[in-house]
Amino acid sequence: MKKPLILVTNDDGIFAGGIRTLVEIAQELGEVVVMAPDAPQSATGHAITIREPLRFQRAKEFPDIEAYKCSGTPVDCVKIARGVPLKDRKIDLCVSGINHGSNASTNILYSGTMSAAMEASMEGIDAIGFSLLDFSEDADFSQSRPYVKAIMKYVLENGIANGKLLNVNIPKLPTAELKGIKICRQADAKWEEIFEEKKDPMGHSYYWLTGKFANFDEREDIDIKALQEGYISVVPAMHDLTNQASIEPLKPMEGIVV
Repeated sequence: MKKPLILVTNDDGIFAGGIRTLVEIAQELGEVVVMAPDAPQSATGHAITIREPLRFQRAKEFPDIEAYKCSGTPVDCVKIARGVPLKDRKIDLCVSGINHGSNASTNILYSGTMSAAMEASMEGIDAIGFSLLDFSEDADFSQSRPYVKAIMKYVLENGIANGKLLNVNIPKLPTAELKGIKICRQADAKWEEIFEEKKDPMGHSYYWLTGKFANFDEREDIDIKALQEGYISVVPAMHDLTNQASIEPLKPMEGIVV
């Protein structure tokens, strides 16, 4: 049988440890093509490059497979992979990550990792974004391997019912301590931001963005709670941001005439 074609990308850059692990797992399941940023692109969201040309070249970091590094954002990587080297081929699955750090809850809105996967889903490709709750550059991704492979295998065999996108977050725990997988809702949470003021040598102010992540959601089936309890959270996501519950209450607005 023909092997499924798996596109691998990320937002931490082609040199990151997480993408190496994801490529190794993907190679066990299909034919792999990599298109990843040539530099870190964390928190770029769904940004695309329109004011300068995009460039990509073969990546020596993965000499045994078709791999490229791209000058653009994670979303650019998916777009150009689909439009140039894979223009005449069907991509069976796009996987993004494994991200260094959480993309649970509303982090999905800022995440380059998830935006790359979302871009693929918008093009009709089953897509998964993987994140490990460890921000360190030398994060140990070995504990996540069995579950990452199992989730990828499930999607390749079954697809994603009523959608094309999964947001998967993995606690920083040894494999033996992971309790399994929970299908979750996205938690209602947000960053409570602080701008720390500093002074440059000329005495001018500049600011570093910092803060803490605050969860306001007490529901039992949210991703934040699942992660705190040692489960891998899987949130089925989508790019349609319509608030369906507000459609009918806003209908009277259609009667306004000015």
